Amino acid sequence: MSPEGSLTSGVKEKRMQSVGVALEELLVTAQKQECLTVGIYESAQLLNKDPDSAVLCVLAADGNEADVALQIHFTLLQSFCRDSGITILRVSGVPRLRRLLGGEGDGDIHCMLVTNPQADIRRLQEVGVYCQESLGVDQWVPELTLQER
Repeated sequence: MSPEGSLTSGVKEKRMQSVGVALEELLVTAQKQECLTVGIYESAQLLNKDPDSAVLCVLAADGNEADVALQIHFTLLQSFCRDSGITILRVSGVPRLRRLLGGEGDGDIHCMLVTNPQADIRRLQEVGVYCQESLGVDQWVPELTLQER
């Protein structure tokens, strides 16, 4: 690998870590302010009732989760969010999310909606910019891996 490729890879990795931290902080803040909806069914209900309140949809699954039903739910939620102008981010690191949110959504932490832009606007913007940049590069749905700490 050329030195430039190594440098670019390092910058990209640092950027992803920074966005991962911003996402984690955003989710914790939104949860504390009761601006976080957790669960596929709960998220679908909210989107059906008030889609304009959602600003970020986080779909969480690790690579070993090949559940067909989960993938169908993800596809439907992604389509709805895209049509409604809601930012979408797929993340891996479900165990990390469970610990961050204090075990909330023990049965289903695969979908989370942030519903209040005032929850943490700076971190929300950082995640949103990352998602826009990722879409511009090569991803249909932006992806992020949360790092264990």
